[in-house]
Amino acid sequence: MSAFNFPSLPTFESVEDERCHRKQRLAVAFRLFAHYGFDEGVAGHITVRDPEFTDCFWVNPIGMYFGHIHVSDLILVNHEGEVVKGSKPVNKAAFAIHSQIHQARPDVIAAAHAHSPFGKVWSSLGRLLDPITQDSCAFFEDHALFNEYTGVVLDIKEGQRIAATLGPKKAVILLNHGLLSVGNSVDEAAWWFISMERCCRAQILAESVGKPLLIASETARLTHSQIGSPYIGWFSFQSLYEMIVSQDPDLLEE
Repeated sequence: MSAFNFPSLPTFESVEDERCHRKQRLAVAFRLFAHYGFDEGVAGHITVRDPEFTDCFWVNPIGMYFGHIHVSDLILVNHEGEVVKGSKPVNKAAFAIHSQIHQARPDVIAAAHAHSPFGKVWSSLGRLLDPITQDSCAFFEDHALFNEYTGVVLDIKEGQRIAATLGPKKAVILLNHGLLSVGNSVDEAAWWFISMERCCRAQILAESVGKPLLIASETARLTHSQIGSPYIGWFSFQSLYEMIVSQDPDLLEE
């Protein structure tokens, strides 16, 4: 029996090909968020940096249901919050938060934030996640807590504070608000958000029936090295991408 060859990260022959790839991944990520019930009215946004105009990012237009988004619906926003491609308006909170994260973290290609059910509940506790499961170890010493809530984020100074709190980590819990994750690809950022939401759910359920036993720090750190890498985040997204595209391939059309 031949050994399984794990897929490699994609490479591109042109910036146009890379842009198309990123936008397709972004549209699918929104469909996945709708599939998992992460939509909440006009709240929530996922962004991906443009591969050519790196101070600009692609994002969903405000007011459009995640489950209806096609590649053609995505808009390109510049560093001043202006829509430079597309005819629909941008969510001001998306710009205030994501523009500052992309600016502070040149390594971040994509960032995801939504008002998901268990992420909202967990954010109200003002706590980091504990290493109580193998999956939660992906976030061990790799997520932060932004411990202030001042209303809807419309000021870029608030976005700067969120970015500073995130630091070099893959995710941040926003007090009384929800979750935010980042990655070297849309695939990775979206997967970390999905996984973190599930980890919030697992800890809420575990604490509702008892006191969860913590994984020892040394073991949690080892497990993080095994399942918390950018590649694992990217790889974990691939089957979900295929599932969504098989249901509606037309969503990839420009």
